[in-house]
Amino acid sequence: MSKSLRGRLMAAIFSVGAAGAVAAPVAAETLADAIAAAYESNPTLQAQRASQRALDESYVQARTGWRPTLNVSGQAAWSDVRTPREALTSPLQRTIVDGNSGSTTITFSQPIWTGGRVAAAVSAANADVLAGRENLRRIEAQVLGQVITAYADVRRDQEAVLIRQENVSVLQRQLDESNARFEVGEITRTDVAQSQARLAAAQSLLESTQAQLGNSRSNYATVVGRNPGTLEPEPSLAFLLPPTVDEAFQVAEQYSPLLRGQQYAEAASRARLAGAHAERLPNVAVSSTTRFGPAPLDPFERGLYPRETVTAIGVTVPLFSGGLVSSRIRAASERNNADRINVETQRRTVLQQVTQAWNQLIASRANIASTAEQVRAAQIAAEGTRQEQQVGLRTTIDVLNAEQELRAGQLAQVTARRDEYVAAASVISAMGRLEGRNLVPTVPQYDASRNFRKLRITWGWVPWEEPIAIIDRTVALPPTPHPAEKAVEAPIGPGLQPPPVAQPAPGVATQP
Repeated sequence: MSKSLRGRLMAAIFSVGAAGAVAAPVAAETLADAIAAAYESNPTLQAQRASQRALDESYVQARTGWRPTLNVSGQAAWSDVRTPREALTSPLQRTIVDGNSGSTTITFSQPIWTGGRVAAAVSAANADVLAGRENLRRIEAQVLGQVITAYADVRRDQEAVLIRQENVSVLQRQLDESNARFEVGEITRTDVAQSQARLAAAQSLLESTQAQLGNSRSNYATVVGRNPGTLEPEPSLAFLLPPTVDEAFQVAEQYSPLLRGQQYAEAASRARLAGAHAERLPNVAVSSTTRFGPAPLDPFERGLYPRETVTAIGVTVPLFSGGLVSSRIRAASERNNADRINVETQRRTVLQQVTQAWNQLIASRANIASTAEQVRAAQIAAEGTRQEQQVGLRTTIDVLNAEQELRAGQLAQVTARRDEYVAAASVISAMGRLEGRNLVPTVPQYDASRNFRKLRITWGWVPWEEPIAIIDRTVALPPTPHPAEKAVEAPIGPGLQPPPVAQPAPGVATQP
């Protein structure tokens, strides 16, 4: 962990305290700001983008099977032969013989037809790249969902701290009042002890809530990259939500990254199955070899180097492999069967995710209405109980219980609002719409296909690569399948907008 990130996390922990639990910088921060920061700097998302760019290279590597290769090899030798005098048969023979020689070989090879092997490898790599893009979409939705959850958690805990602080203040006043009434003999020491016990419990709950806020702030700093400031209310996500659950199912079946990724994975295994079948077909290639030498290494006598050039068309026909090719075909077929079955598995998983998130959304919305009524009734009950206590109709414990019910209702209302917002984000994520281009369209969007397009024609590409690719893809038994890129849903506007400012009623003066 870097020092800067460690400092941010420590600041997130120690920035909450009894006196300043919700203290924050002056500048207000919106959810769009948090999402934009995470979209541009979140390490998980950045690492996945780098992994996708590395995966793009597999497509280039597969296409090299259609491209020529050129190799140069050279050899230089020097010899020194020394013959002892005792072994000489003639006094005229030399006792030392020196020699040197060198040779250079240039080999050029161009595949003409691979029986569909390279075409299958290219199709599989293309499908892998498309599946990787869907995985990148899934990671992006996961990160943005974490941002939304962290944002909602901080706001929930900030409001919970305020409620707990208000509860401590009310119970402190109640204890002071109980002490005063005890001094004049209106109540007993038992009433004072009850007030003291409730105040101590409220202070303990306040400390726990402040600790929870510190944890939420640290989670926010981890996923966003900075500490939360004054957070504005969450903007509406209604522009991304469908009106019915049936429409949510339809959108998810078309655009869910989990389902689409598995469909591309099935296309990749289907291409690899075709590649396994292609192992039974011939392989045709043109090769040319030019060799210079061997001859003495004398730079002033270039005519000493003989040259030999051989150009040939080679055809390799597999006849018997001991059952290896057949075994590979069976294995590839079963892997494709598994991927095809997993498509249905992922479809059911996506529908389950949509169903669960939708049900949670409906339940949370119902909880918001219920808790609003609970808070309204608890406020009336608490105020009435305090007034009835003053005339002797209620006891201290009745007042304490009424205050406790009111705070519980307020906390439940805050939690219900948070749960409703997170559930809405979960529905959008399961549908495949929780993306930066929908949430923060004003931020420059990362285009995963841009790097892939740059690699289409790069170093090593040759003009005759395309006709060879057409021949290799069509003249194959069975024909090599090519994955079709699925349509992308158009961006949905207008993006995250700040919540509307409540306008004062006519005739009502506003506070300066």
